[in-house]
Amino acid sequence: MLILEPVIGSLVNAPFNVTLLNAAYRIWQQYEPETFPGSIKVNYYALFAFDATWTLIQSLQQLCSTHTNSSSPCISIVNNSFCFDRHFSNATSFFNMISTTEFLGVSGSVKFSASVTDRVDGLYYVIRNVQPSTNSVELVPVLQWSYANDWKTYTQADVIIWPGNTLVPPTGYAGLEGINLRICIIESMPFTMQTNIIEKNQTKLIGYLPDLINILQTRMGFIPHFIYPPANQTYGGLVQAVANSVCDVAIGDVTVTARRREIVDFSTSIFDNSIRIIVRQTTTVNLDLLSYLKPFSLNLWLTLLVCTVYATVLLCILERQENEALQNRSMISSAAMSLWYSIGTIMGYGADFHAQTAAGRLLSVGLYLLSMVLVATYTANLASNLTISKSKGFISGIDDIKNGKVPFSRIGILVDSSQEDYYLREISGGIRNYYPLKTQDELYSSLLNNSIDVSILDIGAVEYFTNNIYCNLTLVGADFAPSSYGIAYPKQWLYGKDLDVIILSLRESGVLDDLKKKWFEKNVCQDLPSSYVSTSINIETMSGLFLTFGIISILSLVLFMWKKYFFIKDYLSRSVRRKKSLIQRQVHETKYSMETLPKCTQDSQLSSLDITKM
Repeated sequence: MLILEPVIGSLVNAPFNVTLLNAAYRIWQQYEPETFPGSIKVNYYALFAFDATWTLIQSLQQLCSTHTNSSSPCISIVNNSFCFDRHFSNATSFFNMISTTEFLGVSGSVKFSASVTDRVDGLYYVIRNVQPSTNSVELVPVLQWSYANDWKTYTQADVIIWPGNTLVPPTGYAGLEGINLRICIIESMPFTMQTNIIEKNQTKLIGYLPDLINILQTRMGFIPHFIYPPANQTYGGLVQAVANSVCDVAIGDVTVTARRREIVDFSTSIFDNSIRIIVRQTTTVNLDLLSYLKPFSLNLWLTLLVCTVYATVLLCILERQENEALQNRSMISSAAMSLWYSIGTIMGYGADFHAQTAAGRLLSVGLYLLSMVLVATYTANLASNLTISKSKGFISGIDDIKNGKVPFSRIGILVDSSQEDYYLREISGGIRNYYPLKTQDELYSSLLNNSIDVSILDIGAVEYFTNNIYCNLTLVGADFAPSSYGIAYPKQWLYGKDLDVIILSLRESGVLDDLKKKWFEKNVCQDLPSSYVSTSINIETMSGLFLTFGIISILSLVLFMWKKYFFIKDYLSRSVRRKKSLIQRQVHETKYSMETLPKCTQDSQLSSLDITKM
C-alpha cells in the first residue's frame, strides 16, 4: 500500500531557512519548554503553520511601512458586538501584500499568487510504501515530488520490500477479478439486442457483444452491472458517459476515432470495421440503343469500316475479270458484290461465291485473320459489358458521392457518429448539408420511403440488415475507411492492460472469429424466392440491336420496292406501248377497211355489169 504525504523541504534536499527555524526552536524552548518535543519530532504541519503565521507578520509589516494615512492606524479593526462581524479595514491591501510576499521559510520557499489559493512554490510530497520490518510495519519513502522535478525516486530511500516480502519489483498489472464493473451498452443489431424471457419475466441481452462480455467475465472474473442508455442515445454520448464517469466502460459497436481518443482510451480491436454504401434495390434498366456497339471504340469501328471499303475496292479490282460472279455486271453491281463478300468474311460467315485468283485468295486470308480476332474480341467484350450493366446502379462507389452524383440533401447520415466524422472530413469539408438521422431504424425507413437515396454505415450492421431484414436494400461499391471497434474506458484506467491482454488472446485463439461467424454469416434474404436475381438478358438491354435489325429490314424492303418500282414502271410502260401499238394497228386496219370498201363495191358493180352483158 502506498501513502501520499506532504513534507518540508529538508526531507527532499530543498532549501529552507535554517536560521529562522533555529530561532523559532529557541523561543519555543524558552517560553514553553514543557511542550517542546525536540527538533526531530516536530510535526510537519507545525512548520507549515509557522510559515503561514510568518507570512501574516511579514505582510503586516510591509503594509504598515507603506501606510500614509496618519488619521487612522494601519491595523484598524471595525468592532461589532458579534465577533464574527468584526473585519479588518485594510483587508484588500493586506491580501495584496500577502500575494506579493516572498521569503524562504522553515518548510521551504514561500510564494503566493492572486490567481490561486495554494502556495506556488515550496510544495513537496513523498509517497511512502507500507512494508514489514523486523518487529513492526514501517512507512518507507519511495518517491518524491516538487514543482521543479515532478515525481522521481526518493533520494534517501531505503531498500523497498515489495508484496510477498521480496526485493524484486512486481512485473504484473492490476486485474479485474472481483471488481464491480459498470458497463454502458447501446442496442444495435446484431451486436447487442434485448430479448424477453417470459417464464422468468426477465430481459436478457443477446448478440455478438453480450457473448463477448460473458467470455471476458469468465476469463477476468469481474462482476458486470449493465447501464441501459436512453432511447435517443448517440454513439458520441456513449463515449462521453465514460469520460463523465457515468460508467466504467462502454461496450458497443463504437468506432475508435481521434476525436474520441481525446477524452477516453480504447482497448485493442474487438471487431474490424469499415464503411459501406447502402441504397434501395432498383429494377430500372437504362435504355442504351447503342449498347451492342460498346465492345469496340469509335476509332476501332471507323478503322474496321475503312478496312472493309479497302477490301471491297481491292477485291473488285482483283476478281472482276476472272470471277464469274462479278463478270457481266456493272461497276456498281460488282462493287456491291465485293462489299457483300468483305462484310460476310469479316463477320465469319462468308459469301455465296469464292475468290478465284491467287491474289484474291491471299486477300481472303487477311480477311479471315481479321474475322478470327475481331469476332472473338467483340464476343468477350460484349459479354463483359452486359454483365457489368446488369450489376451497375446509379452510383458505383464513394467517389460518385464525393463528385456530387447524388444531391447532398439526399444522403442520410447518423448524427454524432463516426460516419458523420468521415462525411464532414472527406466529403463536405465540414458543412452539415446532409439529411440528419438519429437512429439506424430511421436510416433504413428513410431509404424505404424514399426520403433519402443513399447512406453510409458501418459494415457489420449494414451487412446484417441487408442480408436478414431489409431484403429490398442493397450495398454498392467496395468498403472504405477501415477502422475498428474498441471498448471505451477512462484515461489511464488501472485495468486497461489486463483487458487488452485478454482480448488479444481471444483474437489469437480464434474466439472472435467464431463469434463473427455465429452472428454475421446468416443470410435469410438469399434463401427467399423473391430474392432470386435473374441472370438472363432482358429485352431493354438488346433493344438497340433489334432496332438496328428493324432499320436494316426496312431498308431491304425499300430496296425491294425500289427494284419493283422500276420493274412495274417498265412493265407499265411496255403495256402502254403495246396497247398503243394495238390501238394504232386497229386504227390502221379500220382506215384500211374504210379505204378498200368503195373499191370493192365498184368492182362488184363492174362484175355485175359484165355478167349482165354476157
